[in-house]
Amino acid sequence: YSNTTGTYNTAAGYSALYFTTGDRNTALGFRTLLYNTTGNDNTGLGGQALFHNTTGSSNTATGTTALYSNTTSSNNTATGYASLYFNQGADNTANGYQAMLHNTAGAANTAVGSQTLYSNTSGTDNTATGFWALYNNTDGNSDTASGEAALYDNTTGYNNTATGFNSLLANT
Repeated sequence: YSNTTGTYNTAAGYSALYFTTGDRNTALGFRTLLYNTTGNDNTGLGGQALFHNTTGSSNTATGTTALYSNTTSSNNTATGYASLYFNQGADNTANGYQAMLHNTAGAANTAVGSQTLYSNTSGTDNTATGFWALYNNTDGNSDTASGEAALYDNTTGYNNTATGFNSLLANT
């Protein structure tokens, strides 16, 4: 609709890339990348993926409401329903249903599995692999959890490594 200067954009779906003047964006789905203005090199696949993105660049969102609240952050990858939903951090990777759902300022995190790093808000440099790994982490940094519910109750702990089902479950 408002694309007056943007180039090499592709949009399919109701209001996809509606406000963009950015370049090299791809939006497929209902209101995908709706509010993108000058963000470049973004890809949104799924209803309302990257919905609020305005100037963030080099983001990839695959799944309904993936990276929904992202506005200015760049270099994020979200795959799965509502992954990185509240994100405002950069350089994050979340793969799975609601992976890193509550991330706001956390950066350089990797979450693989349903609801991994689910409660993370500002924690950085964390790696979580497996259903509910680092589930309650809010601002713990440099933690690694591999296995279902590994480091599940960790909230602010840092430099921890847990491998296996329920390992370091109650660590905070």
